[in-house]
Amino acid sequence: MINILLAGGLALVFTLFGTPRLIAYLTRKQYGQFIREDGPKAHLVKRGTPTMGGLVIVSSAIGAYFISHLVLWNPMTLSGLLLLGLAGALGALGFLDDWSKIARERSLGLTARGKLIGQFLIGGGFAVLALNFPDERGLRPASQFVSFLRDINWLYLPFFLAVLWIVFLVMAWSNAVNLTDGLDGLAAGSATLVLAAFAVVNIWQFNQWCARTSTAGPRCYEVRDPHDLAVVALAFAGACFGFLWWNAKPAKIFMGDTGSLALGGVLAGLSVMTRTELLLVVLGMLFVMEAGSVALQVAYFKATKGKRIFKMSPIHHHFELLGWQEVTVVIRFWIIAGLCVALGIGLFYAEWVVTQ
Repeated sequence: MINILLAGGLALVFTLFGTPRLIAYLTRKQYGQFIREDGPKAHLVKRGTPTMGGLVIVSSAIGAYFISHLVLWNPMTLSGLLLLGLAGALGALGFLDDWSKIARERSLGLTARGKLIGQFLIGGGFAVLALNFPDERGLRPASQFVSFLRDINWLYLPFFLAVLWIVFLVMAWSNAVNLTDGLDGLAAGSATLVLAAFAVVNIWQFNQWCARTSTAGPRCYEVRDPHDLAVVALAFAGACFGFLWWNAKPAKIFMGDTGSLALGGVLAGLSVMTRTELLLVVLGMLFVMEAGSVALQVAYFKATKGKRIFKMSPIHHHFELLGWQEVTVVIRFWIIAGLCVALGIGLFYAEWVVTQ
């Protein structure tokens, strides 16, 4: 437990005090955000705000993970390292996207196809590695079952389909968080809540872990390395929380695709490794709502040849154009995210209680 708290605390301190240094560097180099011209006019004042703040989120979380293990002499695990690798690789892809926006001086970075290909390759590499390397009990970091509160025994996937399923999750969640990152503090605050929820899930799984034969009950959790996954989850939660100090309105820095793609990948990876893939739909319902609003808008626009459901998507812009203040939208969406997290944790705990 000390390792988990130390990683979260270190990551929070690193982003809290490291972010202003990154802001100063990016401001000096004039690496600012370009705002889409068709967006809410109130956002035009944000033009030039430093972006790529995800660099400090990802580096702080990874640094906190390694330092906490070295200080306490706790062994690192394959699950933890794979999750950090996924976050780092997606963060690097997001960095390329952010950098291309700055270099081209426009609000569009990598092409949609290029970004999707990158996500597909990164997700595929993660999936193949996670579905291999069994431990002494024969347990791999990921399983070939689709999962909700634990693996669903009748939803077994052949290896190739399991890889595609994990790739889909990585791509879906990284893009969902990316779409949510459109208002000051919205993605960072919401991600903090969901990551903290995963830390709770992992701690509970560790306490009821099948590998702990002395305390394992009939409904123990057959997962791999839950304690170390809790370290990663709380490290990223702490990093997001510290970053929020500088990202809350008025934002002094944006996380950019560097942060949003990495955070979405961490959420997807945690759901895969904790065997809670479909539970993440509940925990992260706000991200689903944001991505779903874009999908609905595009589908309806094409079907009706130009009509729209929302004034603008993602849906947070719709409420802005209805006259809500940006900070009002953010706080109310945080409340929605908190309620979804509470519901998800309640379902997770209720399943264990009912089946005892």
